[in-house]
Amino acid sequence: MPGKKYRTAVDKVDRDKRYTLAEALTMLPTVKYSKWDETVDLAIRLGVDPKQTDQMVRGAAPLPHGLGKTVRVIVFAKGEKQKEATQAGADQVGAEDLVEKIEQGWLEFDQVIATPDMMGLVSKLGRVLGPRGLMPNPKLGTVTFEVGKAVKEVKAGKAEFKIDKGAIVHSSVGKISFDSGKLKDNIHALLEAVLRAKPATSKGIYLRTVTISTTMSPGIKLDPAQLQTEVGL
Repeated sequence: MPGKKYRTAVDKVDRDKRYTLAEALTMLPTVKYSKWDETVDLAIRLGVDPKQTDQMVRGAAPLPHGLGKTVRVIVFAKGEKQKEATQAGADQVGAEDLVEKIEQGWLEFDQVIATPDMMGLVSKLGRVLGPRGLMPNPKLGTVTFEVGKAVKEVKAGKAEFKIDKGAIVHSSVGKISFDSGKLKDNIHALLEAVLRAKPATSKGIYLRTVTISTTMSPGIKLDPAQLQTEVGL
């Protein structure tokens, strides 16, 4: 049964209303009841059929103000690309040696980037990286020869998204300690990427529902049409 603080927070939200983003960002701090710096999340339900391979929605959006956390990045590369990745701030860079280290149980990283020629080697780690959602993917910009750029984007803060079985995208967009302007910029960046990822085979309304919340707070439903107008797509 929900606690008293949560029930009090729920009572502040009109479940039948679709709030503007500005209204929701003003409300978020008032429905947060924990003392720690919670993550702000979006849940976006899309008008697609996840069972159809041609309606898969997946991608990544560099966020203007980051996610408010330190991201540990490793890079699989050789030669000059190793140097480029290191100069960009990668935490670990390697090839066969890095594969061996991970096979021995080392998992102290949050993101994996690889040059295309290294994917044959990285595929050996499929059973380790796959279930954790860490396998490099071209659609996410993590399989690329531009490793320096990729490392900087991931370090700065990048929201990855992929629809689940319910056609919903779940993604973090920052911390509750961010001011409303920064959260708005990040949300717009994510929504723009999701809207641009619309499959050609998707018919009808694409952006069905959008809900914003913090880690512990109740969700606040946003007005999808108003959001799409704000983003300009």
